[in-house]
Amino acid sequence: MSGAERLTAADRPGVAQPVPVRDVPPQPWRRIFLGALTMLVLLLAAWEGYWRAYGVTPGYYNSNGEWAQQRRRIDQGEGGKTVLIGSSRVLFDVQLPVWEKLAGERPIQLAMEGTSSVPVLEDLAADPKFTGHLVVGVASDLFFSGFAYRGDVVPYYHRETPSQRVGSWLSQHLLEPFVAFDDSDFALATVLKRQAWPQRPGVPERMDVRKLSVQEADRSTHMWSKLETDPEYRALARSIWAQHFDGPPPPNMDTPEKLQKVIDTQIQRAVVAVAKLRARGVQVLFVRPPTAGRYLEFDDKVFPRAKTWDVLLARTGAPGIHFEDYPELQGLELPEWSHLKTTDAQRFTAALYRIIARDYWRQDRVRLADSPR
Repeated sequence: MSGAERLTAADRPGVAQPVPVRDVPPQPWRRIFLGALTMLVLLLAAWEGYWRAYGVTPGYYNSNGEWAQQRRRIDQGEGGKTVLIGSSRVLFDVQLPVWEKLAGERPIQLAMEGTSSVPVLEDLAADPKFTGHLVVGVASDLFFSGFAYRGDVVPYYHRETPSQRVGSWLSQHLLEPFVAFDDSDFALATVLKRQAWPQRPGVPERMDVRKLSVQEADRSTHMWSKLETDPEYRALARSIWAQHFDGPPPPNMDTPEKLQKVIDTQIQRAVVAVAKLRARGVQVLFVRPPTAGRYLEFDDKVFPRAKTWDVLLARTGAPGIHFEDYPELQGLELPEWSHLKTTDAQRFTAALYRIIARDYWRQDRVRLADSPR
């Protein structure tokens, strides 16, 4: 070994290596910190201004934590209330203020976008503290396929930690009501991902669902007005749904036999859950909200009513309201075929509540009132 070679720990077993020491040169650390903070504030302000100019306003984030917050109300003394479950059509189209004005009580909103209502139905069936009324939204392509984009929400509720609760509370009170960019659709990584990058060979190009709604503190939700006022954005939303209509079916539903097996499985799950609920006096009502255009054509073709909705009601023994059966639930505008514009969602909610109060639920538990003016 030459004298120029450096000894290592392996060459000197049992001998500690010297700790290198380097002086940190003096710097104007206060000015550096203030400069970095100023740059951060300016960048955030620019990002906020950009999205506000696009038409975005502050709103609450549809997080698992905020869903869990509403779910906990059932176990904290409100188990006798009306609960709404389903997919985005129940979330967007059933307007809580309208329901509250007619019924004298605001329902608990537990619907979740892109997700079958069956997992939440099963969760409520297993909870003896829930004894009220249950409206179960049925989006055919989600309910009868079992698709659950937000399927982690029920497990999250049962294992939510104190720190997660605190984080949700802080976000809900210190951030969400004040900034427009706090939405997953406007996260920097999401914005970068949807740029027109060169297509990678063998990787199918698929657009994710864009922002469709605005949400309030108790998950009261309505359609984002941009879908009503911006034809280009509305066309974008429709083109995203069209990917679903025009693409190949998933492997577990690519033959009629496989598809029927999936449908039967989801209906059987509902049968078991509804039996548990009705055994303890819960009144269960299925609702099929309106759809239009290509979305309705797709549902009628792949999940025809005779093989899905009609079978669900017959096997569960629960009543149901299908929008096609009631003139007052028709003639409403769905800008992107799947959800009602806000004013028509208000009309839909009022009409739906009156049908329920008149035909399905005991009059001593619901109260008809005048229409909102």
